[in-house]
Amino acid sequence: MKAIWTNYLNASLILKITIALILGVAVGLIFGEQAAVLAPFGDLLLKLLTLLIVPLILFTMMVGINQSSIGDLGRMGGKVFIYYTLSSAFAIIVGLAVASLLQPGVGMQLQGNETFDVPENPGIVSVLLNIVPSNILTAFTELNLLGIIFIAFAFGIALSYMRNSTELGSLGEHLYKTVNALNEMTLLVLKAVLQYVPIGIFAIMAKTVGNQGLDTLFSLGEMVLVLYAALLVQIVLYTLLLLVFKINPLDFFKQARTPMLTAFVTQSSSGTLPLTLNAAKNLGLSKSLYGFSLPLGATINMDGAAIRIAVSAVFAANLVGDPLSISEMLMVVLIGTLASIGTAGVPGAGIVMIATVFVQLGLPIEAVALLTAIDALVGMGATGLNVTGDLVGTTLIDKNEKKRQTT
Repeated sequence: MKAIWTNYLNASLILKITIALILGVAVGLIFGEQAAVLAPFGDLLLKLLTLLIVPLILFTMMVGINQSSIGDLGRMGGKVFIYYTLSSAFAIIVGLAVASLLQPGVGMQLQGNETFDVPENPGIVSVLLNIVPSNILTAFTELNLLGIIFIAFAFGIALSYMRNSTELGSLGEHLYKTVNALNEMTLLVLKAVLQYVPIGIFAIMAKTVGNQGLDTLFSLGEMVLVLYAALLVQIVLYTLLLLVFKINPLDFFKQARTPMLTAFVTQSSSGTLPLTLNAAKNLGLSKSLYGFSLPLGATINMDGAAIRIAVSAVFAANLVGDPLSISEMLMVVLIGTLASIGTAGVPGAGIVMIATVFVQLGLPIEAVALLTAIDALVGMGATGLNVTGDLVGTTLIDKNEKKRQTT
């Protein structure tokens, strides 16, 4: 037994996750809905990862801020926001292009009995106000990522001021060492949690496949295939971007694949954040950059969800036999980009975004009810790409910053 456990610990994490994925699919297909009995093991993984989000963001950002100047942080923050905005808009364009080429939904018809209550979109103003929490403990307990980022940034700046103060310098250095030690301790806990990841992924995959079954996949398979084709095109574009910036794609994806696969299975960018931060650390990226860019990206940068919006819009338009015009496609790009930011932190954000765009464009809201049937299948791919986009953007900006420092 001890030998088996030792071999398990020494085996490659990605190998264990791959085996877990395959076994999960097999168990889900064989046992169907009975595979839901494994759900507690998957729930435990999500709880463990969620447990680490607050200390990781808080300590990583505070340490990172104290490794850079305020001017550098402002410049990097501007680059991150511009990249995320352009990236989401471009992802929608990719989704529209692929869907317009493959035309999902042509020949299908709505049955007329689908119903769907449009979820409330909090809007960009609400999201911006939510950046400043009214209560620190509430921000932590409600897992308000934007609020946690603000708290970490504010206290990180204060700590930097203390360290450079004549009167508070000694106290600031002691506090910085404590925060740094807490950050390292959190990483040790993450290292232990990583050993449980394959078990949790196996359970989640078995439950998801068991619940979805093959009937749903066959009935709306064309929509699913078109979406995954668009996601693949976006990954190819990421690879080209990495090559342009002279970054080895193989080295990048070697580290990125663990958070990518975990996000794929868990359908949670926020829940996967501890693994994404760990991947950035292994890639040798600047802590002062990824400490805020990745938590921010997990909240507002959703390339996969953006592609999902575009493909869903083309699908819905084809269902009613009224393909999108060029002007309507431009509206999808604009509204979809704003919706991806405006639904930050909302449960089931993908469906909320789609409903928001459909209402604005006058597309049949009944189609959203139809799309909820494949929500898990498309949500998995979209979330995996969300995390990939965050890491790609952070890697490119890190490369640009390091190049700037050497010139």
